[in-house]
Amino acid sequence: MSTRDWIAARGRPLRGEVLVPGDKSVSHRAIMLASLADGVSRIDGFLEGEDARATEAIFRTLGVRIDAPGPGVRIVHGAGIDGLRAPAGALDCGNAGTGMRLLAGLLAGQGFDSTLVGDASLSKRPMRRVTGPLARMGARIDTGEGGVPPLRIHGGTVLSGLDFDNVLASAQVKSALLLAGLYAQGETIVREPRPTRDYTERMLAAFGWPIEFSPGIARLSGGHRLRATDVRVPADFSSAAFFLVAATLVPGSDLLLKQVGMNPRRTGLLHVLRLMGADIVESNPGEQGGEPVADLRVRHAPLRGIQVPEAHVPDMIDEFPVLFVAAACAEGETRVTGAEELRVKESDRIATMAAGLRALGVTIDEAPDGATIAGGSGFGPGTVDSHGDHRIAMAFAVAAQRADGEVRIRDTANVATSFPDFERLADTAGLALRIDAGA
Repeated sequence: MSTRDWIAARGRPLRGEVLVPGDKSVSHRAIMLASLADGVSRIDGFLEGEDARATEAIFRTLGVRIDAPGPGVRIVHGAGIDGLRAPAGALDCGNAGTGMRLLAGLLAGQGFDSTLVGDASLSKRPMRRVTGPLARMGARIDTGEGGVPPLRIHGGTVLSGLDFDNVLASAQVKSALLLAGLYAQGETIVREPRPTRDYTERMLAAFGWPIEFSPGIARLSGGHRLRATDVRVPADFSSAAFFLVAATLVPGSDLLLKQVGMNPRRTGLLHVLRLMGADIVESNPGEQGGEPVADLRVRHAPLRGIQVPEAHVPDMIDEFPVLFVAAACAEGETRVTGAEELRVKESDRIATMAAGLRALGVTIDEAPDGATIAGGSGFGPGTVDSHGDHRIAMAFAVAAQRADGEVRIRDTANVATSFPDFERLADTAGLALRIDAGA
């Protein structure tokens, strides 16, 4: 069977303006809450990626009318909090771990049975972190052997509110419990060891559900209703991250990224890059869909290695692949700790990045919860395997901009899950990247 590889190499300085696609996390949640709301909601900036579209398709299967009058626009005719219909077959989440974990909570409170399935990558990802605490609320969810998908959710159960101290700093676990809490009797409280992304809390408030939240804790009670509202999805910081690092690393770069989502629980990479010496300036602040946004101007700057503060780790968990690339180009050593969550993403991101960096001549030592990356050696030519992980593939496309020859990046088709327009935008900005579809 043929695969889809990239051949990447040094391009030109990154210049001009770039608008990256809409935020995937916000797109998922906007579809979910608009589908459960009373009335008609309009979503602008919806991510036209496979993950978000998988969630959209699931709610259509559950009886929600969703119109798509143009790219990035969805008109959602809400079914109400109790208006979803039983599906005729399994609900396919594709590669979307966020979609599956949040839906596990939302569907646990329905009056019908449902089954969540995913692609080969998602079918290996751990789900007990969600199904365990949901069971304490009264949910009945069966998993595959080892706690992986498919998830078979038994409807018609009575859920009770839960006061939960989560040992994981996981926005997905928190969100699953809050969505189940919409259907639960009494109050649901989620406490976290470190604050995580608060997209679900912000959007529940925007749709009119009474909720209290502050960094590290969220609480709500069941028995209310959601009101339709219009949502503008901000540009995805995780997608912008690849251009932030590329423009930092490539001499002569001066790039403006427009209206990027600046949720403080998402922008850990920005703080870490600045600690390393990056030149990134914010301007034109505003708000979209309840989320803060700003333009980011990034210019080339030399980086120095650092000990990454663990306080920033939960706020940059999706950006570590491209941070590893930045670290390899920095002067001195960069050490990452407290990032064990990277082991259970779309791939084992610590092992996959370490293998790829070594293939390009970088010295990196793995640890269970992170890695130590020796900077300053540059990248040689070579072949790396993304293992179907979209963020790994894009990170090595950035690395190739500082490589001494061509870098083949294997198995890049899954980039479409989060950034369907990456190749065109990369070319526009200055990255040298071409597709080898017959590899």
